[in-house]
Amino acid sequence: MRPSQTAQTPALIAAAMAALILPLAACNSAPEVSATNASTKEVAEKVAAATGGEAIIQPGRWEGTYVMHDMEIPGMANMPPAAKEQMKAQMAQTRKFVNCVSEEDVKKQKAFYMGDENKNCTYDHFTMGGGKIDAAMACNTGREGAMAMTMTGSYSPDSYKMDMTGKGQGSGPAAGMSMKFSVEARRVGACKGTKDEL
Repeated sequence: MRPSQTAQTPALIAAAMAALILPLAACNSAPEVSATNASTKEVAEKVAAATGGEAIIQPGRWEGTYVMHDMEIPGMANMPPAAKEQMKAQMAQTRKFVNCVSEEDVKKQKAFYMGDENKNCTYDHFTMGGGKIDAAMACNTGREGAMAMTMTGSYSPDSYKMDMTGKGQGSGPAAGMSMKFSVEARRVGACKGTKDEL
């Protein structure tokens, strides 16, 4: 793998994790849900049961940031000190993301659990209630390999803040990689229909 690809891998995984957690955490703080060894669909069903099937997220444009606090990449210890510091400084920069949650997403509760089509992730445990969330998840991210993730933080119907960890597993590009970062986002209004709204 070329050095440039190695440097980009953590950012790609972090961006994917940030996109994953945004709809997860954008739920109402009233329901209390607990699950272990559950699929995303099973968690969604528990949430639906706890809320009586009512919509638990607010549609609209969500804007957020994520910051990498620590990371380790296989072979990083062998890099020249200047190159290693440059990579760490680059990864530590605050990065922005945008997500649009539509009315249709809310009706299907698709935005919360990413729908039946997300079969690459399983929750080791998932606890939500009282404005707090604590979860551990294992995902196969395709070309980037398998990742084990943890998420803890606070949320409200229109904002959230999460501390997250990720550790690469298996034999893909992410194997042996670890990272710690934080993600926060807020609903800022209606979707604009622009290209940056994923």
